[in-house]
Amino acid sequence: MAAQTVILTVDDDPAVSRSVARDLRRRYGQTHRVVRAESGPAALTALRELKLRGEHVAVILADHRMPRMTGVEFLEQAMDLYPGARRVLLTAYADTSAAIDAINVADLDHYLLKPWEPPEEKLYPVLDALLESWTASDGREAGSVKVVGHRWSARSSEIREFLARNQVPYRWYSSDEPEGRRLLAAAGADQARLPLVVTAEGTALVAPEERELADLVGLSTTPVADFYDLVIVGGGPAGLGAAVYGASEGLRTVLVERSATGGQAGQSSRIENYLGFPDGLSGGQLADRARRQAAKFGAELLTARQVTALDVTGGARTLRFADGPGLSGHSVILATGVSYRQLDVPGAAELVGRGLYYGSALTEAPDCRGQDVYIVGGANSAGQAALFLARGARSVTLLVRGRSAADSMSHYLLQRIVAAPTIAVRTTTVVTALHGKEHLEGMTLLDTATGRTETVDAQWLFVFIGAAPQTGWLDGTVQRDSHGFVLTGPDLSADGGPPPGWTLDRPPYHLETSVPGVFAAGDVRAESAKRVASAVGEGAMAVMLAHRYLEQS
Repeated sequence: MAAQTVILTVDDDPAVSRSVARDLRRRYGQTHRVVRAESGPAALTALRELKLRGEHVAVILADHRMPRMTGVEFLEQAMDLYPGARRVLLTAYADTSAAIDAINVADLDHYLLKPWEPPEEKLYPVLDALLESWTASDGREAGSVKVVGHRWSARSSEIREFLARNQVPYRWYSSDEPEGRRLLAAAGADQARLPLVVTAEGTALVAPEERELADLVGLSTTPVADFYDLVIVGGGPAGLGAAVYGASEGLRTVLVERSATGGQAGQSSRIENYLGFPDGLSGGQLADRARRQAAKFGAELLTARQVTALDVTGGARTLRFADGPGLSGHSVILATGVSYRQLDVPGAAELVGRGLYYGSALTEAPDCRGQDVYIVGGANSAGQAALFLARGARSVTLLVRGRSAADSMSHYLLQRIVAAPTIAVRTTTVVTALHGKEHLEGMTLLDTATGRTETVDAQWLFVFIGAAPQTGWLDGTVQRDSHGFVLTGPDLSADGGPPPGWTLDRPPYHLETSVPGVFAAGDVRAESAKRVASAVGEGAMAVMLAHRYLEQS
């Protein structure tokens, strides 16, 4: 265990805080650095400083009854900074509601009653087990994977986003700083081709493809078997929900994801209207929990594999990969979700990843500190990004095409945006052009109500405009509507009967496509609700219908 690994404790009672730190140092002081704080905000500040210095936090202990921020609230926010740290809630008495809240909201690892005399019996065994668990699964050095790139390198941005969303710890170095130049020299590379990725074993890769990178950082990319009971395409909320329910109900289940689990929801900085999480949680937290839950039940999760075709031969449904042979299954659930539509304006194509980003691009948020940021979009995802970026940006301007964001954004979210002093909302405004050579430098805005145009300085633009299903690979196999969304159940024909070519005596099930045994769930399905909770529910329902299909086959 590295000497710089930190155990952090927070308690608002100075005497108790010193006592806790004393007990921890007595047992762990030789191998860990014990950091203490006397309030939740102070502890969050300490965690941010530790993160910036590249130090590793193994365990966080927080008292629950603190006045400015409860222990549950603190632990939930601490997850954004150190998701792998083991979390312990301290309380002076058996507060059942606090424990339940902590388990559901902050993914609590343990619950301790104060006082814990003697610590040899009531404290140290718990901490020993948590430290051992952290070392086994999360105790990888945050800098074990090194990425050298440039702030305005589109591929550097993509690699950082891929690693972050797949929960792969990495250390970022600018190619302009001394350590970045040293790594480039050691690898025999230069700034002409970026990024450079150096794995923990010292393997150097220049601008690697995602599958190559996934293999080298330990992500699973190759299926264990050739044939499965259930194949799920897409790792968003619907796909992850289907993986959890399929595997937990005994189906041999594999999920295939082209980039990172979580989908669009996984890029969200905060989801506040998901049932059971009154304080909200980030999309990354939700995706990570669902991924671990699916793996616990035995589902295989394949990353960086793109499906390019679906073939139907008898009872087998075969999925073809872009980079090699595919796999087959008795049943398939299509849960590929949607992608943000692209800005179709002059200059946009050349500036993607160099000031223009589709989705939240959470890895770019630290560079926005003290900057002026623009966001295009009027739905919840744009509002959540605005609130998140406003924490550090000098200003955030939300550009909304319609006359009011209330037409497309949840009321609770809009109220928070209106109350935020650094967020401005400009309605009836669209982007008509982007300007810049090496990176985004400005853009032209059009007020559709007055016809007036304006050119503004801008280096950061995040886009959340509409949704486009990536379903072209289903051409000739599965029926879709005019926008590319997959048709299911009664929507397959005007009279609600079976679609042309349907071979079974029964009509299609509610989430079944025009191909028997192939189902669709979540945002990719025509007429879906486009909400995280409904996507998870549809994933679970699709598994139930797949079970019914398999029983009758």
